[in-house]
Amino acid sequence: MANESIPIEERKASNGGAHGLSKELPDQKSVPETCSQKLKRIARANMLVILTVAAVIVGIFIGLSVRQAQLSETQIIYFGFPGELLIRLLKMIIIPLVVCSLVSGAASIDPTALGKLGGWAMLFFLVTTLISSAVGVVMAFIIQPGSSESVKPKINGDDIPEAKEVIDSFLDLIRNIFPSNLVAATFQSYTTSYKLVAKDKNGTNITLEKIPVATDVDGMNILGLIVFAMVFGVALRKLGEEGEILIKFFNSFNEATMVLVSWIMWYAPIGIMFLVAAKIVEMADVGMLFASLGKYISCCVIGHAIHGLIILPLIYFVITRKNPYTFLLGLMTALATAFGTSSSSASLPLMMKCVEENNGVSKHISRFILPIGATVNMDGAACFQCVAAVFIAQLNNIPLNFVQVITILVTATASSVGAAGIPAGGVLTLAIILEAVGLPTNDLSLILAVDWIVDRTCTVINVEGDAFGAGLLQFFTDRTSKKEVMELSEVRSDKPEHSPLIEKPAGLETSRPQASERESIM
Repeated sequence: MANESIPIEERKASNGGAHGLSKELPDQKSVPETCSQKLKRIARANMLVILTVAAVIVGIFIGLSVRQAQLSETQIIYFGFPGELLIRLLKMIIIPLVVCSLVSGAASIDPTALGKLGGWAMLFFLVTTLISSAVGVVMAFIIQPGSSESVKPKINGDDIPEAKEVIDSFLDLIRNIFPSNLVAATFQSYTTSYKLVAKDKNGTNITLEKIPVATDVDGMNILGLIVFAMVFGVALRKLGEEGEILIKFFNSFNEATMVLVSWIMWYAPIGIMFLVAAKIVEMADVGMLFASLGKYISCCVIGHAIHGLIILPLIYFVITRKNPYTFLLGLMTALATAFGTSSSSASLPLMMKCVEENNGVSKHISRFILPIGATVNMDGAACFQCVAAVFIAQLNNIPLNFVQVITILVTATASSVGAAGIPAGGVLTLAIILEAVGLPTNDLSLILAVDWIVDRTCTVINVEGDAFGAGLLQFFTDRTSKKEVMELSEVRSDKPEHSPLIEKPAGLETSRPQASERESIM
């Protein structure tokens, strides 16, 4: 109390030694930093980003130079082994990362806030995917990649996915949301195939009927695991104290997984370099493919560049009033990994690390939204599918009317939700769009021929859209919490003024100066 009665100027004077020291420190630090020191500091802070981007560039040059050696298929497999190892490491970490992060995220967020976050995320993903589809259609009509007489390369059509009915595709999506076996969902997903059954009508006419048959295919059912993990997390929160032990377990598991991710990140540049190089060596005739399908490739890449460098940053800037390219700079490691691995799911661990450490997104939001975005948000795939559909229509001289264009937009937006976050996942859903507008699926072999190029830019846009979604949700959460604090402070400041219970009699008010005098004496 005695210290409080001393004037502020006297307290400053009494601390003269400390203040004098604080005045000397800026003079000591005011020595200008040399250019080399500044470069070293920037390089150390962004070492992983520099190594990852350099790995992509070096991988391209290595691939082009090794092509001259005419390696056999066996030698190419051996050559690309370091890249295969990176894919295996990233896939190994996906299931524990997705399940644990979603369980802990859903358990740590209030159910009402959980619904708001999920609603905002789905709205953002839906709007951006629809915009991306529109960009793809517009670019395809402007550039017209299939209008010129192009030489169709001879591609083996055995890998063309079986065309499915539109209704069966959406039913498969719903079936995968509710897996019948959680263990099987970690390595298999449900899909519909068909068999022809002969029907004998009245003993005279025999007709063949195509009947859907359930089939399990290799590949994680990420969508089913996501839904289960979210519901399980909400159930744990509902338990209260009884669920705290399991919540702590999943939180600890999640943190340990992120430590493993940080270790894998330092191996990523080596793996990416060999992934890119091996893919270039593997292609039979890159020049011929670019000559025949160059307009299609450029159409897809330009559409992705417009969406990723203009539209997504513009949406982020309009809402947050922050520099979106600073946000993008913090994602360079994850984006380069997405380009190298061509898989949204494999890039998920590095994306979480970048968003949390470089862009200030909280763990609760990033580990809840990013796994959902890696499965649901497919901006790049939607854009590429619309370009491919218009490209195939132009190749076959089939004019598209307004209704067919709208059908392509809506179907691409909807089917991209169920697209697997794996290499060539978008091609599997492209057959749905072609069937919806009555286009032939035979030309899918052309799309598969250059999918290794286009799919990489698709994955980069998918991952970028997920990150911007997490950044916007962080902004909404911060703004909402600030509003709640302001409203709470207003309520607290209003109540003493208007509450009759706190009003004092006139006699008591005169005693206040005496109390203050006693405090000053002390």
